[in-house]
Amino acid sequence: MALRCTPQIEIDEAEIEESFVRASGPGGQNVNKLSTAVQLRFDVRRSRSLPDAVAVRLMRLAGRRLTGEGVLVITAQRFRTQERNRADARERLAAMVAEAAVPPTPRRATRPTLASKKRRLDEKSRRSGVKRLRGGPGDDG
Repeated sequence: MALRCTPQIEIDEAEIEESFVRASGPGGQNVNKLSTAVQLRFDVRRSRSLPDAVAVRLMRLAGRRLTGEGVLVITAQRFRTQERNRADARERLAAMVAEAAVPPTPRRATRPTLASKKRRLDEKSRRSGVKRLRGGPGDDG
């Protein structure tokens, strides 16, 4: 079975590696006995499921969660059960891939309006007038 991220992109199960670790935080004795937190690892660089452009955007989006080797690490420990944390980690991975799949809209160069140019020049002349008046009686320059 594969993890569907967008209608076009799905990640193969073999590319996702999960390990279970002990969660930190509240939970009583449960926290000391059970490994409920999930650490999901996904190798973005070597993934065959992702188009190159999406992989590049995902690596930029991942930030600190990306290792030097290009492996995305997601730790989920929000819930008390392993299964819910596992589902949470997978949902977060799918959401990140879906966000990376949307190409950024290119910026269109625009020119300043005549009114904004006039406002800028009026403000400049007003400021220069204020500074000119600041000179003291014996201030020649």
